[in-house]
Amino acid sequence: MDKRSLISITDLSKEELLRLLELAAWFENNPGQRLLEGRVVATLFFEPSTRTRLSFESAINRLGARVIGFSDAANTSVSKGETLHDTISVITNYCDLIVMRHSLEGAARYASEVARVPVVNAGDGANQHPSQTLLDLYSIQKTQGRLDGLRIMMVGDLKYGRTVHSLLEALSHFDTEFVFVSPPELRMPDEHKRRLDEKGLKYTELAELEGNMDEMDVVYMTRIQKERFNDPMEYERVKNAYVLRREMLRGTRDTMKILHPLPRVGEIATDVDTDPHAYYFQQTRNGVWARMAIICYLLGVKK
Repeated sequence: MDKRSLISITDLSKEELLRLLELAAWFENNPGQRLLEGRVVATLFFEPSTRTRLSFESAINRLGARVIGFSDAANTSVSKGETLHDTISVITNYCDLIVMRHSLEGAARYASEVARVPVVNAGDGANQHPSQTLLDLYSIQKTQGRLDGLRIMMVGDLKYGRTVHSLLEALSHFDTEFVFVSPPELRMPDEHKRRLDEKGLKYTELAELEGNMDEMDVVYMTRIQKERFNDPMEYERVKNAYVLRREMLRGTRDTMKILHPLPRVGEIATDVDTDPHAYYFQQTRNGVWARMAIICYLLGVKK
């Protein structure tokens, strides 16, 4: 990894991914490990976040480090016109690691080139979200007992969804078959499908969700992201394209699990929450262990 930063899931080899999953499992079984006493981690959220920011801060606190940073760029010198270069150049003097979310694709990579400490990309536009990917992989491994030989359905915003792009890249290391369900306007970009073609991995593109889940091991739901659309009318056309309801789960495998990076805005009905297939709330808890693993790995701290 470049400068021991984590900007894209492609910064990690298959072996590194498996090592991080093993470390996440260890942290889940041994959560009170104050391995970072005396360290400082900066969380810089230029874009709104709930789960990612709080789970990173939970991970940092569980490891014994201190947290500095902001959750609203309007309260920083950015509002006065300070450049990202200058912001990172200053904050790198105050901490041992930076966790950053930004609305612009490539912002995290640029920050890693400026910073003198490791940078973790907590989401940059429609590009990458590698820490979410690690917790998704951990959730899949926990619920399915393996990462090879799975059929994974991805539903919703596959064009702009950084979580599905990162997860697709990670799962391409394994023997995975994909089913993509989206409106025509939000199909998986060709660049990601070419990668699957190069690896000889199968994928199918569908327009309908109902009736196509019977053979799935994982159904990964995503919301249609209003903030990614330049045309409000285009968003209105597709915003309610898919709604997963409990009755639609009849006939699916007992072991099938429903994942979602959250927040949801109606694409999973609340009656699904109590169904045994629902795993999205437990999935968020796995984010703490995955992010503890990432932080320690980048800082070279051994368990």
